[in-house]
Amino acid sequence: MDFFNPAYVTPLVALALLWTVAVVTPGPNFFNTAQLAASCSRRHGVVASAGVATGTLIWGLAGGLGIKSLFTAAPMLYLAFKIIGGCYLIYLGLKLFKRSAPASVQLPDEPRRSLFSAWRFGLLGNLSNPKAALFVATAFASTMPPSPSPALLTLAVITMATLSFSWYTSVALVFSSERMANLYSRSRKWLDRFAGSCYLLFGAHLVANR
Repeated sequence: MDFFNPAYVTPLVALALLWTVAVVTPGPNFFNTAQLAASCSRRHGVVASAGVATGTLIWGLAGGLGIKSLFTAAPMLYLAFKIIGGCYLIYLGLKLFKRSAPASVQLPDEPRRSLFSAWRFGLLGNLSNPKAALFVATAFASTMPPSPSPALLTLAVITMATLSFSWYTSVALVFSSERMANLYSRSRKWLDRFAGSCYLLFGAHLVANR
């Protein structure tokens, strides 16, 4: 495959700009990464970022294979995907609310969260939102030529995953700092409730808007 074709520059730059806007917009991935970095460790936050990037790879491959066409041809599949993803986000939100009361109780299992669990948390947080799939498909349709080559699709997916990993790793590094960790410790109850509310709103929006 020819990965150095000059004709790839324009669509890749357009895709990178569009995906950057999507990535830096706060959403479940942001809260997942920031929460793990602040409450567990920097490594957990970075590994969660890798999980998000893995999800981006999956969505990118799905977008390249035409998942938008699949959802259009099988709307019930998209509906099921939305309901499952929305219910998962609602579950995360309720879990955060349960955790934040009472605030003085330290979760016994959180420091023992494995790195694999952090990676899986980031991955599932990304895959739980089917709108990400549609956005990826729309981004591909907006920036890629009608029949992109395998090399161009590969570069596009790598670009998206790299941007996702870079941004969420930066989030993890910021929220794992001692200052942010102390702030999180002092404000944990209300931050957890805020994040839980966002999860509930994201999830309810997915389930309600069919």
